[in-house]
Amino acid sequence: MPSLGNIVFYADDPPALARFWSDVFGYPHSTFEGELRETLLASGLTEDDLGHRGLAEDPTGRGPRLFFHHADGPKTERNRIHIDVTADRPDGQLQISPELLDAEKDRLVGLGAQVVRLVEQNWGPWPERYWQMRDPEGNEFCLQ
Repeated sequence: MPSLGNIVFYADDPPALARFWSDVFGYPHSTFEGELRETLLASGLTEDDLGHRGLAEDPTGRGPRLFFHHADGPKTERNRIHIDVTADRPDGQLQISPELLDAEKDRLVGLGAQVVRLVEQNWGPWPERYWQMRDPEGNEFCLQ
């Protein structure tokens, strides 16, 4: 079976957006340094090429790997796809308390995210409570 490779974003500042998403997921900041940098430059890439890419990667390999390309123009419309970020749930609980969800929302705002709105509704028999948000470049995501 195929597996998910990268989730790719186009960005005005790929390295900065990579740092934001690394902080969201608790990943270390990734940069093109050392032997990797030398290999990329030796292959014909330039410093400018490296400055127009970014990476957010889980060192354990469990979480999603996000890759960031330089955009060729500003974002003008709503995303056709978005990421749902699941806040950490104590003891593996299915539901998170409103207080813990709000605290995670505040943490993401502190990293540079913007709040769009709080959604509280039912989907069939299931209650939903989540925050619609935007990353620093305006890409929509939800915090659940």
